[in-house]
Amino acid sequence: MLAFLEPPEMILIVVVLLVLFGGSQLPKLAKNLGKAQQEFKSGLAEGQKEADTEKSENPESSSN
Repeated sequence: MLAFLEPPEMILIVVVLLVLFGGSQLPKLAKNLGKAQQEFKSGLAEGQKEADTEKSENPESSSN
C-alpha cells in the first residue's frame, strides 16, 4: 500500500504525527482508523450485495 514511500519519508511522517498528536494519542488514532476502515469495507460489501440482488431481480434493467 505504501510502497511508493521510502524509509526517510516514512520517518518524517511518523515524526510529524508525533508532533501533531503526541505519543499518547497515536494508539487511539490508529484504533479509530482501523474501525473506520472496517466499517468502510463492510459498507462496500453490503452495497455490492444489494447491487447484485437488484441485478438478479431485474435483469432487463441492467442492460441499458
